[in-house]
Amino acid sequence: MARQTLPINPTQLTNIKPKEKEFNIADGGGLMLRVKPSGAKSWLFNYCHPITKKRSNLKIGTYPVMSLAQARVVKQTYLALLEQNIDPKFHREEVAQQKEEAQNNTFKLVAVSWMDIKRTKVKVNSADKIWRSLENDVFPRIGKLPIDEITAPKAIEVLNAIVGRDSYEIARKVARRMNNVMTYAVNIGLVHHNPLTGIKETIPARKVVNYPTLKPDELPELMRAINFASIKFTTRCLLEWQLHSMVRPSEASQALWSDIDYERKLWVIPAERMKMGKEHHIPLSDQALAILELMQPFSGHRAHIFPSNKHPHQSANKETANMALKRMGFAGRLVAHGMRALASTTLNEQGFDSDVIEAALAHGDKNQIRAAYNRATYLEKRKVMMQWWSDHIEQAATGNMSLANAKQSLRLVNQ
Repeated sequence: MARQTLPINPTQLTNIKPKEKEFNIADGGGLMLRVKPSGAKSWLFNYCHPITKKRSNLKIGTYPVMSLAQARVVKQTYLALLEQNIDPKFHREEVAQQKEEAQNNTFKLVAVSWMDIKRTKVKVNSADKIWRSLENDVFPRIGKLPIDEITAPKAIEVLNAIVGRDSYEIARKVARRMNNVMTYAVNIGLVHHNPLTGIKETIPARKVVNYPTLKPDELPELMRAINFASIKFTTRCLLEWQLHSMVRPSEASQALWSDIDYERKLWVIPAERMKMGKEHHIPLSDQALAILELMQPFSGHRAHIFPSNKHPHQSANKETANMALKRMGFAGRLVAHGMRALASTTLNEQGFDSDVIEAALAHGDKNQIRAAYNRATYLEKRKVMMQWWSDHIEQAATGNMSLANAKQSLRLVNQ
């Protein structure tokens, strides 16, 4: 009859004394305590290799750091592995390697690898914007964390910080980018699942904030203020250029001479400088062309139509128009972006086609087929509308003299 091993009891553990030679005390199921002459005690798991059938000892901890109960839990785990023909030693080494790799594969390092691939799929400017958003908003909070320690709550902390500064759209973009990095980590085998799926749903809907703007009948007041304002000539031209062209502040300030097609009387803004990421064609009225003629002696030899005063090789700051409007007394009443709303309201009141107005404002259209149609057929209608709008501005400036009107008047005198 086989001899049965009696389990170790806690009292026995406390009374064990070392001997001249090391010895083992079996607990059963392959678990035993090895006692050395020095008095050091360690837990061993003795097992038969599932493939080679050779017996091996695997150290699983030291006593009393690892208790008897804890050692028995480890033993049961290893017995379960043997039932699946898995070598406990190999499994432990594999897990340790995975942990080491996870520690070395921080979120930032994985993002770098993901970004290398992303750059092959998007334009340079877009890639740079994506990377800047990660550097500014994500890496400071979770960049150093191992990829397998990234959780939804930690990612949501990143989003909450962005939402806290009222940047809802940026928060949504950052959520998508963090998700993409985690999906990439899943695909290359660093983690088993993406815990960030759905975190975008924690971002509240953005409250619609209307930009301060003037009523259509207040346009003469604006033109009078521009005429008498103590502002730089380039700034005044920039204000009128944005008013006539109905573009966003950043699009106006970053205008390049190379964007202007004089033959077709068009300002063609490349997709990478447009909010919606699509090339935008703007018919240039006679007044808009007059503003370009005025700027030619000042910046015709440079890249930007409206260069920065301090750094002429760069464009004017997109906030230049806003700061000028504040100094002109329109704080709280009108911002540069609000001039688009002023144009839209006026044109709608005059009965112009709303689709033509939306196309002129470069607003997105979710219907891709209709959007393509709009771009293809509305240009001629927009030419008529843009000339009417510039004429309307000119009439509002009567007695005050807009820059565009002044230039045209000089032309008539010289003819």
